[in-house]
Amino acid sequence: MTVHGEVRPGFEAVQDAFADIVAASSGGVAFSVVRRGEPLVELWGGSASPGVPWTRDTRVVVFSGTKGIVATVVAVLTAHGLLGPGERVARYWPEFAAAGKADVPVSQVLAHSVGLPYVEPDLPMADNAANAAALAAQRPLWTPGTKVAYHALTYGYLVTELVHRVTGQRVGELVQELLAAPHDLDLRLGTPPTVPVATLQRAPGYRISTFLQDPERRRIVERMYRGLLDSTDTMNSPAYRGAELAAGGAVATAGAMARLYDLVLTGALLPAAVLAQATRTWSEGIDAINDRPLRFGLGYELADPIGTYGPPTADPAAFGHSGAGGGRHGAWPSRGVGFSFATNELQAEDVDMRASSLLAALDGALRTQERNGK
Repeated sequence: MTVHGEVRPGFEAVQDAFADIVAASSGGVAFSVVRRGEPLVELWGGSASPGVPWTRDTRVVVFSGTKGIVATVVAVLTAHGLLGPGERVARYWPEFAAAGKADVPVSQVLAHSVGLPYVEPDLPMADNAANAAALAAQRPLWTPGTKVAYHALTYGYLVTELVHRVTGQRVGELVQELLAAPHDLDLRLGTPPTVPVATLQRAPGYRISTFLQDPERRRIVERMYRGLLDSTDTMNSPAYRGAELAAGGAVATAGAMARLYDLVLTGALLPAAVLAQATRTWSEGIDAINDRPLRFGLGYELADPIGTYGPPTADPAAFGHSGAGGGRHGAWPSRGVGFSFATNELQAEDVDMRASSLLAALDGALRTQERNGK
């Protein structure tokens, strides 16, 4: 398959790595890198849907890349004085004080250490309000703040309700008003069925939680994900894309995601002090459910021991959020770049080297420029 797009001089190795990915792909892929508003890399290839080629403007569900978008909204609200990471959740959402959660701070919700990784009752996935109410009444699995475990879907319900309590608005409205519309970003949380979106597909052997071997905790993972990633029916449905699920339902182009992180770095969205607060370590350790190394800021994933955000030479201060099946969206502050790898072909984490190979090539290209004083 043909590689489309272009790279700035000096980034040819990134294009070569991308060409290898496209050649091995049965779906579509895109990689975008932006520095201070200027694209350094803008590449795409493969198919968005059967018989439909991927283009520069192809949108795709970014799954948990959504969490990075929503973390940015929360940081903007923090900058406006509407939320405080050290404040009790119950200050904004009184019902949350139930079941021993009266003193839980907002930071523990954002940093995946609150101990509410699944919803006890079997509720419709798309009902944000009902799931939030159930979580408010629910007792945590552990003393909040003592363990960290990825809250795959419940992060979205919790943050959606918090945002609504302090603004009176839906989180999808705020994504549009604070991020997308002012900066002409093609990203949405709550996508109308008339908006074209790439068709998601699972690679053979696709599976989640590849670090996990324990069968008892595997059952917890199944409760967490509710079968969302078991087939393509739900994830490709207009109902899923339209539900404003703040943990995994956003739709965007790779270019929009890279530009979002570039805007965060340049100060166009956040004061430096708020960004520093949001991207310092708030929780860290081995996931108590999934056995995967984790580091979180306030909703953002941070650079970790397994190289989620590139090789060790890339940037130890990297932040962003990955997405199920291989998406990788984030920033290297010391290099001044925002990046996004987007795909509609879901691959298992233990075999998927696509984003890692691109970030390694990007790191090499930037190091060459830096040695040459560019």
